[in-house]
Amino acid sequence: MNLSELKELSSIRDWVRWGNSRFVEAGLCFGHGSDNAFDESLALVLHALHLDHSLPPDFLDAHLTSDEKERVLDYLLQRLQQHLPVAYITHEAYFAGLSFYVNENVLVPRSPIAELIESAFEPWLQADDDLRILDLCTGSACIAIACAHYLPHAQVDASDISPSALEVAKINVERHQLHDQLTLYRSDVFDDIPDVQYDLIVSNPPYVSLDEMQSLPEEFLNEPALGLEAGEDGMDIVSRILCQGARYLKPNGIMIVEVGDSMGYLMQRYPQVPFLWLDFERGGHGVFLLTKDQLLQYQEFFLEECES
Repeated sequence: MNLSELKELSSIRDWVRWGNSRFVEAGLCFGHGSDNAFDESLALVLHALHLDHSLPPDFLDAHLTSDEKERVLDYLLQRLQQHLPVAYITHEAYFAGLSFYVNENVLVPRSPIAELIESAFEPWLQADDDLRILDLCTGSACIAIACAHYLPHAQVDASDISPSALEVAKINVERHQLHDQLTLYRSDVFDDIPDVQYDLIVSNPPYVSLDEMQSLPEEFLNEPALGLEAGEDGMDIVSRILCQGARYLKPNGIMIVEVGDSMGYLMQRYPQVPFLWLDFERGGHGVFLLTKDQLLQYQEFFLEECES
């Protein structure tokens, strides 16, 4: 496909409409920050033209130059033919109202935990307190950076096992100028985390089961498997977090972890544990909260799973 075949497309509006139609026709999957073809087509066209969503509506009728058409077509075809998430094409994603650089070495930010961060984790934490927070499996560091932004008195540590993910995280720490407030660690869960205690441990770890991995749409398979897959039932990393977490929490500390659609697997593993499943006004599910006291109370069950 080339521009000569699309000579009737001249305006921004034309290209957004064409992209929308082709995305629907191809049956693309929308699960990385958008749920429809129009929003994704609009985002790609505007980004290719170095425009943002605040442009006046009349701009949609502006005509594109040949070079601009080439760039717009390239973006739309990457989405259409390679099934790349939009964020991997634009190298930008938004989380908790903040902009982040992303590439194929990290998951595209989309956790409902953003809603908790924006409310400063009330009523469990107090934003004015001098808090210490740990973000495990940080990826792009979107959760850690958002925590530092909305809880400006907090000291935040963030870790990931992937060196390439930590390179992306470093770019985002620099973008948001948080060197004094946020420290990155390379660590396999808690293995190389400082031996200190935190007010909050938060994590969006890998939690996809083997069966679910085999049925994921192509868009999700373009994300790093290391950030998705976690054993037969998806609970291998979560079990390690539960097993070791109490040691790293202050006496009144809490743990918040996302397990998404694998919440059923988690409850099957630990039917006796009273997970508090959090609700979200903007949608999302599968995020639980446990206190340090609860982690200690059910420690024998967590250890049993880790040792089996």
